[in-house]
Amino acid sequence: MSRVVANDSAEPAPETPIAKRLLIGDPLASTDADDHLLRKRMALPIFASDALSSVAYAPQELLMILMIGGLSFLAFSPWIAAAVVVLLIVVVLSYRQLIKAYPSGGGDYEVARTNLGEIPGVIVASALLVDYILTVAVSVASGVDNIISALPGLNPWRIELAVGFVILIVIVNLRGVREASRAFALPTYIFIGSVALMIVTGIIRMILGDPPVASSAAFSVQAESLTQAAVILLILRAFSSGCSALTGVEAVSNGVPAFRRPKVKNAQRTLVAMGAVAILLFSGLTILALVSGVHYAENPCHLIGFDCTQPQPSLMAQVAAATFGMNSIPFFIIQAATACVLLLAANTAFNGFPLLGAVLARDGYAPKAMNTRGDRLVFSNGMILLGFAAIVVLIASQANLTTLIQLYIIGVFVSFSLGQIGMVRHWRRELRALNQLPADARNQKSGRFERREIISGLIINSLGAGLTAAVFIIVTITKFTHGAWLVFLAIPVLSILMIGVHRYYRDVEHEITFDDTTHFGAAGDIAIVLVGRLQKPVAKAIDYALAARHDKTIALHVAVTKESADAVQKEWEEHRPPVPLVIVESPYRTYAQPVIAFIEKYREKHGSAVVTVYLPQYIVGHWWESFLHNRRARRIAQQLMLVHGVTITLVPWLLDSSEVIYGRRSRPLPGQERAGRPTTRNVSVARHGEGQSRN
Repeated sequence: MSRVVANDSAEPAPETPIAKRLLIGDPLASTDADDHLLRKRMALPIFASDALSSVAYAPQELLMILMIGGLSFLAFSPWIAAAVVVLLIVVVLSYRQLIKAYPSGGGDYEVARTNLGEIPGVIVASALLVDYILTVAVSVASGVDNIISALPGLNPWRIELAVGFVILIVIVNLRGVREASRAFALPTYIFIGSVALMIVTGIIRMILGDPPVASSAAFSVQAESLTQAAVILLILRAFSSGCSALTGVEAVSNGVPAFRRPKVKNAQRTLVAMGAVAILLFSGLTILALVSGVHYAENPCHLIGFDCTQPQPSLMAQVAAATFGMNSIPFFIIQAATACVLLLAANTAFNGFPLLGAVLARDGYAPKAMNTRGDRLVFSNGMILLGFAAIVVLIASQANLTTLIQLYIIGVFVSFSLGQIGMVRHWRRELRALNQLPADARNQKSGRFERREIISGLIINSLGAGLTAAVFIIVTITKFTHGAWLVFLAIPVLSILMIGVHRYYRDVEHEITFDDTTHFGAAGDIAIVLVGRLQKPVAKAIDYALAARHDKTIALHVAVTKESADAVQKEWEEHRPPVPLVIVESPYRTYAQPVIAFIEKYREKHGSAVVTVYLPQYIVGHWWESFLHNRRARRIAQQLMLVHGVTITLVPWLLDSSEVIYGRRSRPLPGQERAGRPTTRNVSVARHGEGQSRN
């Protein structure tokens, strides 16, 4: 057996339409994939922007819920924030273990499917996909909110701005991971630096006895009367809203394949850096908001003295104005950086969603197209699907952050809980396997280290499983009636669809799997060339059929009218092509059915035979030309393909306008001139000189 290896360097880059090339750039070769893997400093803005941006709205949501009960309830905020920080630390430590145990990029989905079974794995995958869509919607809506806080005149254009930003982020991501990281790195680091400077400045002012004062500090709040049970539920609801600061933590575990080597260590360090920065910013903003007296109400009209016809400034805007002064340069820098990082938080989903979709497609739970890399070595189909879904959600919710935030974090805590439970089972299985080793092997130094590592992982993930499961219950109770029921409806529906796709692929694979009962060498071989009129495309099809040396070759004309049959018969007798002509009548003006009937009668008379049908087809250069040809060949081919033992051969005939297709690119392809090959324009001229012989 011989094998021919193609020389990749000799293959020219495929032609790209001008509009596509301007938007996403020229195609990249598969061999360039390693060059586009991420360094740690570039991976942080790509995978951590969601978690970092959460600090811009998590304190706001926490305080907003507490203020439903009145200003006195703000006393609970430090304790709730501390609980959120503890949970974030545990989750970060838990995901460090997960990255090391499952570095393939499946994250919680792979952990749950491997250790808990198919159904939990699919539920986790569905929850993550839903959460990624909501991540884009919430991040963009929050970013638009901060833009409107600085420029209130843009409020009527809220939905249009949100949709436009989603489209922009899709285009940037379609250009490739490296280009996206370059575009998004600077705004992310500016956000971290500016917010950190604001927190330090505010704390220093507080120490010096000049604490910042927010514009809403003078407004009192119209509180609701609450029972003791309602007070507890309100505190739990505030905690669940504050837990939105944990979103995005799982993205690093799903994106391990995108890191440079050593992948596991780089991913773990990025995760720890992300967690540390998120904790510091979340804690600092919460402290400054309390010190400056930010009062942010769910219903702005409940703020006594506030003109609720105007948009309510975000917590970040109020803290920045109190610290640096309204309309100061630092104020606008922080607002711009916050808006950018909130918009770029959607970028985390545009990395996590396609990677998870590719894993699901590889396992047969999503369409295979999700595992196909585009021109820029990214899973472009997943990105486009995510962008479309996010736009639908934004339009349906009117880009309202308060509405969207109620749907948020449900999915991520489903995946957190099942993923951590799966890791507990993973470590218990590893511990059992270690205990089954001989005593001398267990007492070796490497064995003792492995045991410590397993026990450490078991403790961390057990704590993570307990806390995330408890938070999931709290989030479910406090958010279910506020719109989260939609998420609980979407996850099962998506899970059922994914299981259906997997069953379909399984059945197809079983049907087409090769076995030794397959027989080669069919008896009989006939070629049928379909003839409408005797023209050059038909002559080319006859020539192809004769060159293939079938046992028998005939020309077949389907006569819809007596006049067409007589015309073809006359042309055949006049030009005498080297194959016999058979005319079959079609009283109902169909084409495929008379051909199928002819094939069946031929097989009844001559026995079973392999039939190859040759169909001439026009190739045009302009999109509008396709409407001027009836495309009968394709319709006939689609019906004939349903007949067993029939093979379809489409014989292309290039019309002169088809030169637009291969003559579109006027500049030489990369490396063409150095290799001494003619440019595309010269090739086009040469082909044009060949005239009809090119067909």
